[in-house]
Amino acid sequence: MKCSEINVRVRYQETDQMGIVYYSNYFVYFEMGRIEFLRDMGISYAEIEKENIFLAVAEAHCKYRSPAMFDDLLIIKTCLSMMKLARIEFRYEIRRINEESLIAEGSTLLACLGVNKKPMAIPEKIRNALT
Repeated sequence: MKCSEINVRVRYQETDQMGIVYYSNYFVYFEMGRIEFLRDMGISYAEIEKENIFLAVAEAHCKYRSPAMFDDLLIIKTCLSMMKLARIEFRYEIRRINEESLIAEGSTLLACLGVNKKPMAIPEKIRNALT
């Protein structure tokens, strides 16, 4: 299973009144991890969209384990967990740097869509880069 990691510092605007990361921001962190994972594999989201290939989120899940706080330095680990004809699934783990305990874990299922916004087979160049 291919994985990549990025570091993110929690910004003040990502937190609620208690200084805890607001729940929806974890999906933003997942997207940041996924974009960089693809870039690490040689796939530019911007470039594939110029070719009318779109990876649309069809499902998103997150399990919150413990709170992340303002100014925490987080590691977002992104792994490719499944690839079928027209779908790709990613799994995510978020931890503080130098800590083993999970803050959050989740997954997203993406559908490959063409210019008509209908499902299409994942193009060979993307499939090859990810396998």
